[in-house]
Amino acid sequence: MISFDDFLRIAEAPLHTWPGALCVAAVGVVFAIGVHRVGSRILKRIARPYPLISVVLRYIDTPALVLLIILALGFVLFEAPDTLPFAAVLRDLATVALIVALTFLAARSAGAVGEAIVQAHPLDTENNLHARRIHTQARVLARSVMVVIVIIGFGGALMTFPSVRQIGASLLASAGVAGLVAGIAARPVLGNLIAGLQIALSQPIRLDDVVVIQGEWGRVEEITGTYVSIRIWDQRRLIVPLQWFIENPFTNWTRNSSQIIGTVFFYVDYRMPILPLREELERILEHAPEWDGRVQVLQVTDATERSMQLRVLVSSFDSGLNWDLRCRVREGLLNFVQAAYPQYLPRTRADLSSDKEHVPHTEFAPPLERAGPAPKAASTANTAADPVASRGERSGPDPSAHAMASTTQQPPVDGAGNPALSRES
Repeated sequence: MISFDDFLRIAEAPLHTWPGALCVAAVGVVFAIGVHRVGSRILKRIARPYPLISVVLRYIDTPALVLLIILALGFVLFEAPDTLPFAAVLRDLATVALIVALTFLAARSAGAVGEAIVQAHPLDTENNLHARRIHTQARVLARSVMVVIVIIGFGGALMTFPSVRQIGASLLASAGVAGLVAGIAARPVLGNLIAGLQIALSQPIRLDDVVVIQGEWGRVEEITGTYVSIRIWDQRRLIVPLQWFIENPFTNWTRNSSQIIGTVFFYVDYRMPILPLREELERILEHAPEWDGRVQVLQVTDATERSMQLRVLVSSFDSGLNWDLRCRVREGLLNFVQAAYPQYLPRTRADLSSDKEHVPHTEFAPPLERAGPAPKAASTANTAADPVASRGERSGPDPSAHAMASTTQQPPVDGAGNPALSRES
């Protein structure tokens, strides 16, 4: 009768050579794949009524398969005798691979939990403020946990080597200097990690938030462990470090609500009546699907030397609809003014006539030698800024002087019109 020791001796016999070890390893890999498939089908069937658990199982499917294969290979290597060539080196590599597989599985599990929470709160709702808050917290916290898991796994993999353990012991002996150097070297990474936790808890920004950063308008598309991706309106991407949002001011249009008020400015002539424009604005908004019915205002907000400025305020449920509504209102009011009041569009006035055309024509008598005393000088300066002082000059010469000049004897003239000389000369 074969005892248990005899069975172990027979099972270990192929491991003394590499061909036998490879055959046993192949059998172990096939067994691991079979266990994974059977277990995956059973768990998926059990979790079918539970969508969140189904998401987690789908995420950890591949890491679980890799872990089972590495466990099977590691079992073969650790059961192989020390006389097998390269057995010790392969055992160290199997240990590192096992730590990497466990890190991969843990990181994917954290990501799966975050994704399950995200799918449980869809964004395609009318008021998705709460859903966006949950999305931001789940994604940022899950990625922060994944970063911590990767750092721990990397450190654990390095600690499997004896030389690295000696370096770690020497660093612990000088912990003050090592901590200072590590802190300075890892400041950007640690700063972004802490900033990510702050953003997840305080939430100055959330996924799908509308923000304005350094003059660029866009939506928060992705929040990673180190940066935020902003999708700008022209399909560009603005990449901003997480720490920037903690240290710099920015504009968030959807911080408390997605509802927003938009502004439309346009200019018309001073003679343009305002009441028809208000009636046209009401008619436009009644037929605008982008308007939410909250705000409808048209006011004269400024007056320049050429025209007056009109400001229109309209509201919408979100910024995208408000942009379309502003364009609709601007086009509608301009079309209305062009069709009904084209003469009241902004225009530039210029006076191109000369000064002579504005002065009435007056027949002036030629200068005369007045026999009377000279008139008194005006007490006010005769300037264009003093119309009272120049009123006498603008009304023409004195009528009495003109009558006196008509009765004065004139010298005789010859046939050519020249004064005739007296005979005594």
